[in-house]
Amino acid sequence: MSRPRTRAWAVVTAFALGALPALGQSSEGRISGTIRDALGAAVPGVALTLINQATNASQTATSSTDGTYSASVPPGVYSVAAALKGFARQTRKDLKVEAGATVTVDFALETRLEEEVTVTALKRESSLIETPLSVAAPTEDELRSWGVQDIEGVAAHVGGMTVQNLGPGQSQVAMRGISAGQIVRDQPGVKEQVGVYLDESVISLSLFTPDLDLFDVRRVEVLRGPQGTLFGSGSLSGTVRYISNPPEMGVRKGVFEFGGSAIDGGSLGGDFKLALNTPLGDKASARIVGYYDHLPGFIDAVTPNLSTDEDVNTGQRFGGRAAIAIAASDRLTVTPRIVYQRVKMDGWNREDAFNILANPYTTTRPPVTLGERQEFNQLDEEYTDDFVLGDLNINYNFGSAQLTSISSYTYRDVLVIRDTTSLTASVTGGNIGLPESVYTIDSPLYDATTAKVFTEELRVAGTRDRFEWVLGGFYSHTSRDYGQDLRTIGFEDATGIPTEGVVAPKDSLFYSDLGYKLDQFALFGEGTFSVTDRLSITGGLRYYNFSEDKEQIFDGFFVGYVSQPGTTEADGVAPRLILNYKVSESTNLNAQVSKGFRLGGINDPLNEPICTPADLVTFSGRDQWKDETVWNYEIGAKSRLAGGRGQLSLAAFYMDIKDLQATVTAGSCSSRLIFNVPDSRSQGIEGEFSFAPSRHFDFALSGSYNDSELQSTVEPGSVTGIVAGRRLPTVPEFQMAVAATGQWDWTSSALGYATMSLSYVGGDRYTQVGDLELGRLNMDSFAPNTIGGPLTQQFLDYETLLPSYTIVNARIGVVKGKWDVALYANNLTDEHALLAFDRERGTRARIFYLTNQPRTFGLTARVNF
Repeated sequence: MSRPRTRAWAVVTAFALGALPALGQSSEGRISGTIRDALGAAVPGVALTLINQATNASQTATSSTDGTYSASVPPGVYSVAAALKGFARQTRKDLKVEAGATVTVDFALETRLEEEVTVTALKRESSLIETPLSVAAPTEDELRSWGVQDIEGVAAHVGGMTVQNLGPGQSQVAMRGISAGQIVRDQPGVKEQVGVYLDESVISLSLFTPDLDLFDVRRVEVLRGPQGTLFGSGSLSGTVRYISNPPEMGVRKGVFEFGGSAIDGGSLGGDFKLALNTPLGDKASARIVGYYDHLPGFIDAVTPNLSTDEDVNTGQRFGGRAAIAIAASDRLTVTPRIVYQRVKMDGWNREDAFNILANPYTTTRPPVTLGERQEFNQLDEEYTDDFVLGDLNINYNFGSAQLTSISSYTYRDVLVIRDTTSLTASVTGGNIGLPESVYTIDSPLYDATTAKVFTEELRVAGTRDRFEWVLGGFYSHTSRDYGQDLRTIGFEDATGIPTEGVVAPKDSLFYSDLGYKLDQFALFGEGTFSVTDRLSITGGLRYYNFSEDKEQIFDGFFVGYVSQPGTTEADGVAPRLILNYKVSESTNLNAQVSKGFRLGGINDPLNEPICTPADLVTFSGRDQWKDETVWNYEIGAKSRLAGGRGQLSLAAFYMDIKDLQATVTAGSCSSRLIFNVPDSRSQGIEGEFSFAPSRHFDFALSGSYNDSELQSTVEPGSVTGIVAGRRLPTVPEFQMAVAATGQWDWTSSALGYATMSLSYVGGDRYTQVGDLELGRLNMDSFAPNTIGGPLTQQFLDYETLLPSYTIVNARIGVVKGKWDVALYANNLTDEHALLAFDRERGTRARIFYLTNQPRTFGLTARVNF
């Protein structure tokens, strides 16, 4: 039985030996060469991309320590591109490679900062220096080297942009010092001041703008100043766009990233992320992205039995994107996409300064003294946020013009479970004087939002002679349901007080059910005419029409039954005029006048049963608020320096604000309202400077100065905090960021690098317009029903002005072949920053701050394949 097998193996062996000479005659060719700088020195670590010009198939190579590279490729005609940070990108085309032959392609790279392009500013591609607006566009590599993981980190490194930290998944963006105060969860009708987009699809929804993971995002574009002409109502003071990597035709490649981290005094974190790009035949390609982040915690919660739960604000963020680009013809491209992200947190980045149930000055309850990054919680808290975006991008090229259609559907489901026992106690124990057994009953507040948004934008853009133009229309329909349910289970049985209302269930002390229907229609157009080779004029106009219908039902022991529907509508125009003058090939000057707008809305009714008579008089009769508008006047300059090794961008602006929509806390009513401030203004300067003197070193500097103030007093100013001459809330007067990177030849085949970044946010910030009226709490304000009384002292002093802070991040790593491995330390100096001030029941129930993540060490690895 073994002999036939032996003979078979002999035949196979003979065949294989006979085939070896043929195998030695490779059917592939080779492209090789040497990379040198302008002085003739070898340049290692250069990324080379080799693309078959017929099939679009690509592969990559990296230059070694002596500057040489080599890659085997099938026969064909190729283009080869060489790229390395600090050098100008170079490309060689029409390189014919035959089987068994070697084509030599050498490069002499010139030192230069490579400019990124933006498709946002004028809805067409243009380099940063050619875009006549104040624009910043940090790339994916820059964001990674700076230790940036979310939009708040982006703002820390871009002058003129700030993000108000309101807890996980809730980012309130402001630009150029224009902010009306912190928006809170029970103000769902407030509109955004800065529009946020994922590529072409709008995703901003006031407070509920998703904080997307930045993995596989090519760059983040920040357009400062009103962008109402092309981007509509949400772009009163600016626009932010996440530009993701699209599917690439004929390319099969991927990237895998993973890492772990540890917080000093907190818990462990980790992540893994994957992006794949693959062809689907000759006319389609897919890009699939997935990620998972375990978010570490650093806040400790003291409980009523005086034990401590550590790291209660842990969480996770996971999701992904899948897009398919279909080249239906040489003219038509269709790209459907689906995006999903879930954020689930177990708590907030909150530290208490005062809690009515955890008072260190009590004589009749266990005293509680809280330290940094500590809070008092009676209940576990939870935040869950599901975000889904489906969009369809259709492009048809007519030759002289291009038609673009962007259809999108967004679904957002947010559930927040907060411990509001302290707020409930301030009413049941403070106002009413019920015993401790009642005012300490668990009181979770269920806060739910469901939003569905459909948008459609159809535009045509073209070029003729000296004129570039775009015309389009936009429609959006938003349906949003928002409700709160304050469940204090056992309250009715313990007190005999009936709690069931018309719609509120038993033991629901506060119940709301709000429905919104928002429709917006707009027509827009913008064109650029080149008067001469140096001078161009851009003019644009947008007409908008908006309507909102709101159903409001309130019920429960604290408010009683209220049904208060409302309707508001508005229309108007937003123009823009820009002059751009090319002083030289390396310097451009620009000036513009533009208008931005923010739509109005409908205030919630007051919780009248718990209002004091004085607060009821002050805050009644404000059912609606009007549109907010801004006229922006600015001049700017952009220039390449030192033969392209550096770049400078500066802009100075003055913004005249009408009917600023200021958030006001209605004191004892436990309500928040929007007041229009007739006149405000913001003026300042912003800029970026970057320089790469050699391939071994580069640095970047950005910063801004904002002088923004209220110019009207809304009476009573001593209560509302709207007093002429005061700074606008939430934004710093000065902010700055600097980053420097050095790189060196670590070994013959490895490139080492080290990056340090520093961001500074100035002080004297405050969170809402009424905060400056605060600073001292009378803890006996509910007397004789003082919880925990008699107290050892009557007054508690606290800070409402937030101090300045500086965050330093550092990273050191090595690149070898397709691998990039780095160690990093974020918040290296362990700065304890206060990001926002907040309170419940006008400070009488709770006073707290939102704070930043402590010093964090981590390891991250990235491999391209």
